[in-house]
Amino acid sequence: MISNWLSATLARRNIHYGWVMVGVTFLTAIVSAGAVGAPGVFIVPLQKEFGWSTAEISSALSIRFILFGLMAPFAAALMNRYGLRNVTLTALLIVVSALVLSLGMHEVWQLILLWGVVVGIGTGMTALVLSATVAARWFNARRGLVIGILTASVATGQLVFLPLLATLTDRMGWRTALALMCAMLGIAALAVLMMMRDRPADIGLRPFGDDGEQPLPAPAPNNAPILAAALGTLRDASKTGVFWILFATFFICGASTNGLIQVHLIPMCVDFGIPQVQAAGLLAAMGIFDFFGTIVSGWLSDRYDNRYLLFWYYGLRGLSLVSLPFTNFSFYGLSLFAMFYGLDWIATVPPTVRLTAQRFGPERANLVFGWIFAGHQLGAATAAFGAGLSRTLLATYLPAFFAAGALCIIASLLTLVISRQPRAVAA
Repeated sequence: MISNWLSATLARRNIHYGWVMVGVTFLTAIVSAGAVGAPGVFIVPLQKEFGWSTAEISSALSIRFILFGLMAPFAAALMNRYGLRNVTLTALLIVVSALVLSLGMHEVWQLILLWGVVVGIGTGMTALVLSATVAARWFNARRGLVIGILTASVATGQLVFLPLLATLTDRMGWRTALALMCAMLGIAALAVLMMMRDRPADIGLRPFGDDGEQPLPAPAPNNAPILAAALGTLRDASKTGVFWILFATFFICGASTNGLIQVHLIPMCVDFGIPQVQAAGLLAAMGIFDFFGTIVSGWLSDRYDNRYLLFWYYGLRGLSLVSLPFTNFSFYGLSLFAMFYGLDWIATVPPTVRLTAQRFGPERANLVFGWIFAGHQLGAATAAFGAGLSRTLLATYLPAFFAAGALCIIASLLTLVISRQPRAVAA
């Protein structure tokens, strides 16, 4: 087995195999992020070729966001039962199949079925739950940093793929750009097949940072029904106020990031006379800043009160969204926005994951976070459709940006309601 040989080779150099898991998960996440973000590049070409309205295209993307989120808690249960590698590999193959079939689509219902339903289910089978599970199983030390690195992969996916996809779409059409995404997903699937493993014990290791003084806990029973495991966790978590605060703030997080900026920033820039390739470059610039901002956020979340980190992250994001329309979409104004917003884009994830683990325990952290992440994607779906409807009915995206900014201010205040001391929750 390649993983056993690689583990032995790395051990001779005093490198833990957990970092290989981080690398494979990072690759999977950046390619998936490229697939999720690609429709933002394709909105204008699809409108020109098929005559579909922004609201019609946005409805498909909203369905994708909803399923992407609702799959998260069930994905955690699937990983617990069938293993990380099997679930991740299946998810990548589902996404590739949908994108290949969409190369021949010509009706809006096909867009909704393939890009909305199938891609939503496939990408939702991994989502951020994969990163949280890898960090929890393979690392006892530096978990916050690992979560920050893996969360930053979303930004890296935009950095790597969106400008390239926009250029290919401009020069060779959206189908060529989509074919490239299919090839990259295939490469990621091969890496998962060859190198991803479920637990350190599978290759005779202990988690990174484990001193070996305590016996390893036995894996949780994997014969529980998927539906019962996911819904039972929701039933228990929903009895606590901290769950609903994290759910609500993550709903706002999704509404102010994936659903709004990722989907609608490029077409909004086109409305203001900015070429599509240049607008995709703006998203890539945000990805650069977010890559570093999210890793730093993971480092900070290991050291400081996560409630106060979330207060500042949401508050600063809200101010940046409200100020965007006043930049006049000049090069200087958009550059400042890309830097300011980019540093804060996904910085909320490491503190949210750590708060979830603190309040609900490491054994159920991935399941509870799956439901909180479902709130994130419900917010993304709401913003994706709402902003598209605003553009169709009012001929402007600006009301959606003002609303998202105001919601972020509310989220920053909600985080302060969380009690300082963790309260034990029955498993």
